[in-house]
Amino acid sequence: MAVTTVATAIPAQSPDDLSVWPATTARGPHGDPTVSGVELPDVAAQFGTPVYVLDETDVRERCRAYRSAFPGADVLYAAKAFLCRAMVHWVHEEGLGLDVCSAGDLELAVIAGLPPERIVFHGNAKSPEDLRAALRHGVGRIVVDSTSETARLAAHVPQGTRQRVMARVVPGVAAGGHAAIRTGTDDRKSGLSIADGSAMHAVTRLVEQPRLELTGLHCHIGSQIDTVKPYVVAVRHLVGLMARIRDRHGITLPELDLGGGHAVAHRPGEHPLDVPELARRVRRELADACAQSDLPVPRLAVEPGRAVVARAGVALYRVLAVKRTGARVFVAVDGGTSDNPRPALYGVRYAPRLVGRRSTAATRPVTVVGRHCEAGDALASDVPLPDDVRPGDLLAVPVAGAYHLSTTSGGNSVGRPPVVAVADGRARLLVRRESAQDLRSRDTGL
Repeated sequence: MAVTTVATAIPAQSPDDLSVWPATTARGPHGDPTVSGVELPDVAAQFGTPVYVLDETDVRERCRAYRSAFPGADVLYAAKAFLCRAMVHWVHEEGLGLDVCSAGDLELAVIAGLPPERIVFHGNAKSPEDLRAALRHGVGRIVVDSTSETARLAAHVPQGTRQRVMARVVPGVAAGGHAAIRTGTDDRKSGLSIADGSAMHAVTRLVEQPRLELTGLHCHIGSQIDTVKPYVVAVRHLVGLMARIRDRHGITLPELDLGGGHAVAHRPGEHPLDVPELARRVRRELADACAQSDLPVPRLAVEPGRAVVARAGVALYRVLAVKRTGARVFVAVDGGTSDNPRPALYGVRYAPRLVGRRSTAATRPVTVVGRHCEAGDALASDVPLPDDVRPGDLLAVPVAGAYHLSTTSGGNSVGRPPVVAVADGRARLLVRRESAQDLRSRDTGL
């Protein structure tokens, strides 16, 4: 059974609508939004542009909201959305664990003080270095994504010990805001299909390995999912597989990880996933499905990433040029696909606004583009900005906390932007700007 969610058109909204801005956003003395009491032009003046501003209070409040919605469950922050040492501290202090996808993310988390047993290690193609790092640090779970990985992992486990693992399965549920981020069907690179028997075959291989302990099933059905139904269907399919595993192998799996993919609103008028409703419906379905299959209810885990950090972030750009070509207006800024490839990759639409200057001009639709020599280097299309927008102006783009810095590139040798945290009226640097010296240091010369 496939459940597909489709993105719907959103009507144009006023750029003064702050409904998708960080939790601490308020009107400043000049009408501009402030975040945690900090004026955004001050951040740009101190740290330069482009720059990411991250609201610590917003992050912490969303962590607490997940803990409240899922009491007794494991809430694991998805590091791929955004990771730095401060972020590790915040989520750990709020009671969340972490899921990582590389040895690099794992090392950063451990250095920052997160207990390794609170970490789950993912990846559809883990390198030998990844596996060795996961075992060396003693991560809580490794999610096995293929049958070939089973033997490779078991070979790295020290004799006389056992590593806890989960099997990532594909439940046959198509959900997500874009075709490229729907991961719950058989035509994707990640996971083991329930439908064609790959999942059961992988489970058989896992239980035959004396150095591996299978603790549960894992799935991830997509991203930007704004309805609860796909998760409910996934629970039904996964519990069905757990019952068949019990019948064939005589083992009852104690854990079930539903992954993440919870939608956020990038623009006013869009609808995020209702997390408390998700928790209620998933728990009810899990209890009912387990009762029907005569199974104990497994311990639940969820992995929010974007839903924890996206809305906490605001990206600031400086306007470099304004070009009017026929009926089109292009506003070029000092960033672009190198610091935010998501509009080009997934069609994400943002709602930039002018900050730092009061304008009385009427608004008109413009396309905000980047500085890179790529035709697809656009950050936002058909967004209302004042008709007198000009070079030197400052633009703020909300909902920039997730999958921006983590997906940056070195296009045109433009360094990656810094990350600045704001809290209680103060701004502090978390991640410094990548300098020209940083870029040169990797080039070993002739």
